[in-house]
Amino acid sequence: MKKCLILTAAVLFATGVFAQNTPELNPASENGHTHHYPAFGFVDPFAAFARPGQNPTYHGGNVIRNARVVLIFWGPSFASGGSDAGYAAAVQSFRNQYGTNPEYNVITQYYGSDPISGYGNIAQSNLATGTADWFDTSTPPKNVTDSTVQSEVLRYLSSHTFDNNTVYEVFIPSASYSSDGTATSCGGPHLTYCAYHGSFSNGGRDIKYAIEPYPSCSGCQASGFSTVQNVEHFICHETREAVTDPDLNAWYDRSGNELDDKCAWSPAPFIVNGFGYQYEWSNSAGGCVKSQ
Repeated sequence: MKKCLILTAAVLFATGVFAQNTPELNPASENGHTHHYPAFGFVDPFAAFARPGQNPTYHGGNVIRNARVVLIFWGPSFASGGSDAGYAAAVQSFRNQYGTNPEYNVITQYYGSDPISGYGNIAQSNLATGTADWFDTSTPPKNVTDSTVQSEVLRYLSSHTFDNNTVYEVFIPSASYSSDGTATSCGGPHLTYCAYHGSFSNGGRDIKYAIEPYPSCSGCQASGFSTVQNVEHFICHETREAVTDPDLNAWYDRSGNELDDKCAWSPAPFIVNGFGYQYEWSNSAGGCVKSQ
């Protein structure tokens, strides 16, 4: 009987039955509403098995056609005069140019439904045109759980207007780490991922968010990158995935890989004009590309 069950499971994996990414369960998370970027060299047990040659397809979910990104810097070190003030300013500079540059342009080949602008292709956009960034000078807990990240986003929205096209990205200092179930980021007891994106419902709002932990460990550092370039690399990844698969039901392949997953860490992340990026999967090119 045991041998039969093992063989049955193997058949199900081979045929893709266990590998489907659905709105109810994303293979890259324990809770079904987040999608991890695994640390370098780490096999996330909830991540999909990569199939580099397989084009992702559209599954009917919403995309963000004209995106914005709000940056939430949580911790006194990010404030003016703080030890991470330069880090925060560099992150803002990256965001300000990212949505209109060639690395973001790769995803304009993808399309879908958008509750605001209807059906069509994703467009380049100035990601900085949303509501103001926020410097929350309170001290975050050492262990920033997923529910804590959501609460921080809701604190921001208590004094700022919600926008359906915005991805709310939370940054935490090196003294804190992110946890999502049993998995953690740099600084945590179970290094699994470097960042993640997801969505949650609140008061009828579909809130898109990401957590960008401090890249303080070797598993979240690319060769030759500065600390800021490492986090830019993860912003590049999480923002494009949050735009093309905000609710985990739009663009992914049969294994559940989102577009940036298919090129994560290999080919190696790269630097353009001082900013850190990673390759992106292009259906039109049938592979990982730097820009388009």
